[in-house]
Amino acid sequence: MNRYRLFIYPKDVTIITGKGLRHAQKLLRDIHAALGKKEHQQVSIEDFAHYQGLDVEAVREACMGRTTKDR
Repeated sequence: MNRYRLFIYPKDVTIITGKGLRHAQKLLRDIHAALGKKEHQQVSIEDFAHYQGLDVEAVREACMGRTTKDR
């Protein structure tokens, strides 16, 4: 079982930011464009944390808390 994920998803962003799903999707699209990622590439947790100015471990813990809670 994988203890952590590499990529962040819109649902994770909604939990971290407290904003809605559409806002989270737009934010991830904006990060994707700002980082110059290709269409098939995803935004990593580290990419999101650096872009938002957040601690990587805090973001990872927030994502894992959602994963554990939803199971």
